[in-house]
Amino acid sequence: MNISFRQIKAFLQVARLGNFTRAAEKMHVTQAGLSIMMRELEIQLNCRLFDRTTRIVSLTAAGEQFLPVATRMVAELEASAEQLGEMANKARQVLHVGVTPLISSNVLPQAWQLFRAKHPEVKVKVVDTDPLQVQALVEAGELDFGLGAFFKPTAGIEMVPLFEYQLMWISGGPAEQEAGDEATREMPAGAVSWSALMEVPLIGLPPENKIQQWIEGHLSDIGRGHEDRPTFNNFETLIAMVAAGMGSAIVPSYAAAACRRHGVRTAMLAEPAARLDFYRITKRGRAAASTMDDFIAAFIAAVPSLPLGETGD
Repeated sequence: MNISFRQIKAFLQVARLGNFTRAAEKMHVTQAGLSIMMRELEIQLNCRLFDRTTRIVSLTAAGEQFLPVATRMVAELEASAEQLGEMANKARQVLHVGVTPLISSNVLPQAWQLFRAKHPEVKVKVVDTDPLQVQALVEAGELDFGLGAFFKPTAGIEMVPLFEYQLMWISGGPAEQEAGDEATREMPAGAVSWSALMEVPLIGLPPENKIQQWIEGHLSDIGRGHEDRPTFNNFETLIAMVAAGMGSAIVPSYAAAACRRHGVRTAMLAEPAARLDFYRITKRGRAAASTMDDFIAAFIAAVPSLPLGETGD
């Protein structure tokens, strides 16, 4: 059986109006087209639904029996369509985003303000956690998208680079500031070479952190990779400890806002410059949230920049 929703609605129009011409007008089809639909419906049901005369169209006994069934089917389908429409509308008004804590505290507030100016009706729900957990939540369908620097490529996610970031060296206490003056002496303003970090005290993140592993790869080139040094679990604490004079550190350039807030000095690392992509991830095959692109545009606009020569002083 291959009965269409349109055939059932046409049947109800004819039954209600008792006239093919008026029913065809309501359905926005020709009278011939409506007649064809009714003949096909009768063939599918293997019975006559209407008695036709030159003046009136009336239901047969079979048509009278089918009428409440058709009425209920149309009512239930229309009610379901309305409910689904409301659900879709509510879904469009909530955006679920996963980010790392550094991004959550230093980029997201401004991004949210920019996004809210364009979409005041949309609620942004944020999960701030480590990149692996962000990726797991995206793959599970619990987040519309995730933002971060290090994700593991899998068949279940799509990775799109948003911007390129660099590594920078930060220093805070008097001893580190003096070392910073020495380290940057032969470089352009606001830049420092990796080789200039041979003697400066360094603190960092735990060795399992992906960014720290990237940093250690560069430090290995100057003979300082994988040293036994003080470590902290997140960038906010690391930057705060640099500001307190515990040592200097290497952080991604998108941490510039936190560096400014803590008043630490910054210098982009050069010779070689260390660059990597920052990504947006989504679940492969999942329809994109309607406001995702606008949020990404606001996010990119909110990412802090630290031009050469600028410091957190």
